[in-house]
Amino acid sequence: MVNTAAIIGNLARKTARRLLSLHKPLVRRTRRRARAKQHAAMALTVTEIEQELGRIAARRAPVIAGPWLAEVGYEVLYWIPFLRWVQHRYRIAPQRLVIVSRGGIEPLYAGIAEQYIDLFDHMSPTEFAAGGEARQRVEEGGGRKQSAAGGAFDRQVLRAVTDQADPVVLHPSLMFRLFREVWQGNLPLDTLWRHTTYGGTPRPPRPAVAGLPERYVAVKFYSGTALRRSTQTCDALRGLVAAVARSTPVVVLDTGVAFDDHSDYTFAGLPGVISACAWMTPRNNLGLQASLIAHADRFISTCGGLAWVAPLMGTPTTAVYEDDRLLTQHLLIARQAGRRAGAAEFGTLDLREYLRFV
Repeated sequence: MVNTAAIIGNLARKTARRLLSLHKPLVRRTRRRARAKQHAAMALTVTEIEQELGRIAARRAPVIAGPWLAEVGYEVLYWIPFLRWVQHRYRIAPQRLVIVSRGGIEPLYAGIAEQYIDLFDHMSPTEFAAGGEARQRVEEGGGRKQSAAGGAFDRQVLRAVTDQADPVVLHPSLMFRLFREVWQGNLPLDTLWRHTTYGGTPRPPRPAVAGLPERYVAVKFYSGTALRRSTQTCDALRGLVAAVARSTPVVVLDTGVAFDDHSDYTFAGLPGVISACAWMTPRNNLGLQASLIAHADRFISTCGGLAWVAPLMGTPTTAVYEDDRLLTQHLLIARQAGRRAGAAEFGTLDLREYLRFV
């Protein structure tokens, strides 16, 4: 006996499947169009930034590159190679470029600009930290990047470093806008390689400080997204540093000052470990750290920051992390940049794996 209800049900299901199958190509086409529009908008942003750089170069006046107010990791891995590319692509002579940064980092800009202005010659570390905190809270939604120019702290810095009423500024926001979609995976890495020039970073001279061993391993561990501040992490890092110090003197690059939410791990009381804190001032801290790293047998550090530039100065580097969720793209870029520049060895250590065997 024919089951009429079953037949009708089967026909209804077949009809529904056919309708859905007809709908899928339409959905795919709609999504492809949306992605195409998004990529077109991103490509337009790249073109607009290149045009803005051309206008900056055409003005023939001195060009202020900065002020750099963000993390040193982005500065050494992206900003300095970006400036090197801008200088060559738009034929801006080093005599025209004026770098505005902080912490005595001028050795890493060698060959790019002849003039360097340090913010700590114009404001105290307390003023810098307060201005940076306010900028991040009000303009960046808590982030540490420089997404836009012309904010209150930018204006304060420019008033402090120049008396020009309308200075020509090559602002870091141009770089952040250009590379943001690369970091988020929306544009290919080729966009970054076409707008950067990676090469061997000039090696600063050996620091003339009392008590620096002839040979040593430089170490810098600080808390942040890659290494959280916890008793377990502190104990693991202390054990790691103690193990290194049993065979080679260790110089710990703790600065004694904090300009953001990163704070240094210190290793007081360990045999064979020397703190660089006594050699540091706010004005020289980044430059001195770079010099100490450049002349070390190896650099062991929290993944990020100066770990990106150490291999480019010829120092083998081990970057340590216990959470790499925000590091993946930067690690890929750092490794590829190092290969392009013929840099020293760059390796990583997952502290979680290290803890399994200690």
